[in-house]
Amino acid sequence: MPDLRVSIVQSALHWEDAAANRALFAKKLASLKGTTDLVLLPEMFTTGFSMRSRELAEPMDGPTVAWMREQAMALDAALYGSVIITADGKYHNRGLFVEPDGQVTVYDKRHLFRFANETDHYSAGEERVVVGWRGWRILLQICYDLRFPVFSRNPRNNGYDMALYVANWPEVRRHPWSTLLVARAIENQAYVAGVNRTGDDGSGLPYSGDSVVIDPKGQVIAGVEPSRQGVATATLDMAALKDFRTKFPAGNDADDFRLG
Repeated sequence: MPDLRVSIVQSALHWEDAAANRALFAKKLASLKGTTDLVLLPEMFTTGFSMRSRELAEPMDGPTVAWMREQAMALDAALYGSVIITADGKYHNRGLFVEPDGQVTVYDKRHLFRFANETDHYSAGEERVVVGWRGWRILLQICYDLRFPVFSRNPRNNGYDMALYVANWPEVRRHPWSTLLVARAIENQAYVAGVNRTGDDGSGLPYSGDSVVIDPKGQVIAGVEPSRQGVATATLDMAALKDFRTKFPAGNDADDFRLG
């Protein structure tokens, strides 16, 4: 059964400067070649959590998707992060899961953060997305999605093996971030990785990061020190996951939910 090496990249961001952020992350990723299978970047990693969607959006054939393909190929690893994307006349906070062969799986953030007016500037996604990668089933999520457990419910443990949360989650709400990541892992008997930014955004709002990888029992197995920039890599054990689910099949007693 395949293990999976997952790297979380916790970093400050250049406000609304995509070229500078691509250069920043290129330096951070260079040392990961040959050491990882999947790299997580923060939400809106090229801009910060900006509401200037019309001015900052890129098309799917734009420079950031091309950059992610180049990085994935160079690392022989998949990348996942979110970017402001325009498509079909709409603007999306779009998660991009990019594989070394150039294949891109997209997930448009379903739960837009209305308290920052994200609902006024972006179109919400409609579909939950699970992508297969190197023998693992991976649920793609973005930031505020973390607060909505029904959307991430693992149906009788047969839906996914790991959930990814990429975020711009402010320091003032760091306790809910850390607590909910653990809850999602425990209730779904799945690995969870959450990556958040550090530094201040364009309005001076601070972020503490608190990026972690959590095992299905809710234990943190890797993380980056809060308010520091850095990279952490964890190796996920598929055999241990399956053994845990077999010995403690709590998912068999879960309620059935249907998203409307």
